[in-house]
Amino acid sequence: MKLLIMGGFLGSGKTSILLQLAKYLSAKSPEGDVQVVIIENEIGEVGVDDKVLSGNGSYSVTNMFSGCVCCTMSGELVSGLTKIQREIDPQLVILETTGVAFPHNIRETIQYSMPDLECRVCCVTDAKRWNRLLIPMGNLLPDQLDRADVIIINKVDKVDQDEADKVEQSIRQFNDTAVFFRICANEPIDTKVFETMLG
Repeated sequence: MKLLIMGGFLGSGKTSILLQLAKYLSAKSPEGDVQVVIIENEIGEVGVDDKVLSGNGSYSVTNMFSGCVCCTMSGELVSGLTKIQREIDPQLVILETTGVAFPHNIRETIQYSMPDLECRVCCVTDAKRWNRLLIPMGNLLPDQLDRADVIIINKVDKVDQDEADKVEQSIRQFNDTAVFFRICANEPIDTKVFETMLG
């Protein structure tokens, strides 16, 4: 079982990317042999609907709305993942975090209890709102990006090339070791992005 943690500020486009990722996995395994469990922890955004993913019966969507997994629910998350591994043993679990979560803290908590679990972190940023959010969210955004394996700069269609370059330079100040992609989640995403996210 592998775990993909998807972080990013509210409205950055995590759910849109997640839906395309789910369709990519479905197309890759038309026989329905890829089992994916999606855990949602986003409050106030449109969630991933079970019906959207029910095409081949290989998806399960679980919602966790009673709190943020990075603080109030970390124990519940670990016990939930342990139960998922024991009862379903899917190939992949995708955790879509709340917009105020610190994904690397979630990974550390999980790996402390489940050291054999392969875990990757992907953070989604918003090219259009990056500079506007950076000052008021100056403590949150850098910590979200810290130690991410993949950073996706979404909504590059809303800014020009020069602005996109500046946004990426700004983000690299907080994490220059991640693999970067620039995308527009409203258009088809290159499969290389998904392959890199999954590792």
